Amino acid sequence: MFLENLGIDATDPVRLGRFWEEALGTTTVTVEDGVLETRLLIDGESSLDLCFVRVPTPNDSPQRLHLDLRGGEQQQEVADRLRSLGAVDLDIGQGEVPWIVLGDVEGNAFCVMERRPAYTGTGPIAALPLDSSDPSRDADFWAWLSGWNPAPGVAPRTLRHPSGRGPLLELCEEPAPKRPGAKNPIHLDIRLEDGDDARAIVSEIVARGGRELHHDWGELPWRVLQDPSGNEFCLLPAAAP
Repeated sequence: MFLENLGIDATDPVRLGRFWEEALGTTTVTVEDGVLETRLLIDGESSLDLCFVRVPTPNDSPQRLHLDLRGGEQQQEVADRLRSLGAVDLDIGQGEVPWIVLGDVEGNAFCVMERRPAYTGTGPIAALPLDSSDPSRDADFWAWLSGWNPAPGVAPRTLRHPSGRGPLLELCEEPAPKRPGAKNPIHLDIRLEDGDDARAIVSEIVARGGRELHHDWGELPWRVLQDPSGNEFCLLPAAAP
């Protein structure tokens, strides 16, 4: 199994997906009714897919996962280009910080970051900060689930793809516990591989502090689960040969 997708709720998946394609330089994989999927490549290799899926109403739950974009020495130029694509400046109570907080065309907050040595080789997405009630525990959980390795960073715990390329997954102290019934507007998806035993993996997820959600969304080809801090993720079936 491996970390494959960022799943992003959208009231207009094509509009939001096209914004992020322009922002990141990704390549369209799929455009269907209610879904746009686009692929981020690092050094010509697949790194991460962003999958925008229609939801009937805006998801106003607190963002426990967001995108930090690499800005570095061109931070202001990057932010200005994103504003020209439709991004807006946001005040989320960040105060005086060295990064710039923007909202995308559906209001999702993201950051354009200052230069940090840990961002070498990340590509346009520098990091994926994920709220956690216990970063050490959750880093161990996500390392097992995703196959990513501990890496240097500024968060309490940081993971990265074994190649050493692509964005960092940062486990950050949550400002508040996950709200009961709230659904993360952005979540991670794990893809099973041939030979993986889904039932055994779900049992291990539960043993490590996660849980499976039994939703009323109809029949789905994937299973919906939560990590030990309550962050949703999907367990996708192995890809067809």
